[in-house]
Amino acid sequence: MGIIVGSTRPGRRAADVAAWVYTIARRRSDAQFEVVDLLDFHLPMLDEEIPPSYGQYTHDHTKAWAAKIASFDGFIFVTPEYNHSIPGALKNAVDFVYGEWNDKAAGFVGYGSAGGTRAVEHLRQVMAEVKVAGVRTAVALSLFTDFVEFQEFRPADFHKESVDAMLDQLISWSRALQTNRTPETIG
Repeated sequence: MGIIVGSTRPGRRAADVAAWVYTIARRRSDAQFEVVDLLDFHLPMLDEEIPPSYGQYTHDHTKAWAAKIASFDGFIFVTPEYNHSIPGALKNAVDFVYGEWNDKAAGFVGYGSAGGTRAVEHLRQVMAEVKVAGVRTAVALSLFTDFVEFQEFRPADFHKESVDAMLDQLISWSRALQTNRTPETIG
């Protein structure tokens, strides 16, 4: 399962949140987890001439991103909320590829002044369009109560239960959706 760090902004907190999710997830024995940081892929604004649904990628950065996404059965998206939505870098990363997302599951961890819930709801719609099934349980972290002075990430203990419930659903759905994927349908 890929834990996607959904922000590239300087001073972001998404990497800290993703590391916390990874710490909880790696204790499990029913799945493997990897943190995937958008910063590591250096994706420009979408620059592929052919629509991603054709799977005919021409740029090395797209091919590297496609290979990484194709390697996972499911995803956990860690996203801040910017203006009631997701960061542009995350939307751009989703838009770069298509078939590599198909028939997989996703869980969501949002953070912001309203727990990132509006960003998560928007991301659910985006992911549905690329044939990713979003699980019901999401984690909503508040800048007011889960961050010290809006900076240092210190989640309340009860959030661990939400992460575990989300992971239970994510692993179950990811396994169920494997039957929809064949070598011919994967990137």
